[in-house]
Amino acid sequence: MALAEFDLAIFGGTGDLAMRKLLPAMYARDRANDLPPDASILCIGRHESSDGDFINIVEKNVKPRIGKDSMDATVWERFCKRIKYVGMDATDSANYKALLNSMRPDPAITSVFYLATPPSLFSQICKNLAASGLATPNSRVVLEKPLGRDLTSAKKINAEVAQVFTESQIFRIDHYLGKETVQNLLALRFGNVLFEPLWRREWISDVQITIAEALGVGNRMGYYETSGALRDMLQNHLLQLLCIVAMEPPASITPDAVRDEKLKVLRSLKRFTPVSLAQDVVRAQYRSGYVEGIAVPSYRKEAGANPHSRTETFVALKAEINTWRWSGVPFYLRTGKRMADQLAEIVVRFKPIPHSIFAQQNSSFEPNCLVIRLQPDEGLQLNLMAKTPGDGMRLKPVELELDFRESFKSPRMEAYERLLLDVLRGQLTLFMRSDELEAAWEWVGPILEYWAQEEDDPIPYTAGTWGPAAASALIARDGLQWHEEALPEL
Repeated sequence: MALAEFDLAIFGGTGDLAMRKLLPAMYARDRANDLPPDASILCIGRHESSDGDFINIVEKNVKPRIGKDSMDATVWERFCKRIKYVGMDATDSANYKALLNSMRPDPAITSVFYLATPPSLFSQICKNLAASGLATPNSRVVLEKPLGRDLTSAKKINAEVAQVFTESQIFRIDHYLGKETVQNLLALRFGNVLFEPLWRREWISDVQITIAEALGVGNRMGYYETSGALRDMLQNHLLQLLCIVAMEPPASITPDAVRDEKLKVLRSLKRFTPVSLAQDVVRAQYRSGYVEGIAVPSYRKEAGANPHSRTETFVALKAEINTWRWSGVPFYLRTGKRMADQLAEIVVRFKPIPHSIFAQQNSSFEPNCLVIRLQPDEGLQLNLMAKTPGDGMRLKPVELELDFRESFKSPRMEAYERLLLDVLRGQLTLFMRSDELEAAWEWVGPILEYWAQEEDDPIPYTAGTWGPAAASALIARDGLQWHEEALPEL
């Protein structure tokens, strides 16, 4: 679908997100000829700079993030001509005249305001956009995470942004929902008859969702120290993935039909009690260790860290969904930094066969397992039991694998490319609604309150491992193992 003319204004246009993700994504879409001829990109920062000087910054920071095979000198020149720099203090309404003068006044042109700023600025920026006449019926606003620190702050942000923009104009972004594998999970579930009859408590043993990072906090210590793994990853990315796995079939793929079903999942999550908070939630922080053979310091000795920090860098928990489809099926969520590998995956494990007719020649059977990989290599893997060649009826686990890179030779879009296109098209399916956001915060709120009252430090775990032993014990109480622990020895 062709894009209408637009002006994209990025608040925080000199920041890390703009340079690493947003501008490379827009270049990729320009190279694919998706952008209208006169579409413009306005990068807004606090410091004064000429367009030429800013383009030099873009050359230095954006070009290295574009692969050599994707770099086209003609396209790059065209792309740079779209970029304008606007130096202004976004908290001062008097400065918005500079932005107003930089954007085209035609009401038929879509104006998109991308707030790649701390959430504390969201409300003020939106009020200033309204006061300056920039917020019109044909404008949209994109809100980057974190959308609040708890339910109260999330509600406040939603209410204040809603004073300026309608819900249909607000795009709350979660880049995990833009990943190709997540889109294919919807296709897998609702585009095939094969899995739907099995996608329920009668046949599924458990579901594991893991987002593991080998990296530490890097230069994000200022943000991470006040956020932690639960706010940074679990409240948004992991819960959104859980919703897509667990949701009922929507009536259509339209935005509210999909988001209505996700909301039902969030509202069906079993609430924590003081007992389950102590038993079913693990909070940990990495200590020094080795990642890929390189020595790394503990979190408390990272640059800019508080030497007595109690911020969690790892969280694992057991969730349950109180519905007929999922009653009794545990969902294990886990995320952490400085772990053994860079990995994001959803593992759906089916129940063991009820009776083996091959027991005499086979000591054990691996339950069937569907692995949905989000990174590093996107794809699907279905583990089955098959007979080995030769005499006798000996079975072993085999894998049916769909590698998206190998199976689909057409160019693949990165998550931010897809999500930015959807913003420009006004397509809301992959973005959170206000009631979704608030339902997620309502569920994790008791965890934050419990931790705030705890006197103990987070459990330590060694960098370069899969987390603390307590995370293994969490799942072992149900007679299960994390996916990497359950893999057969090579």
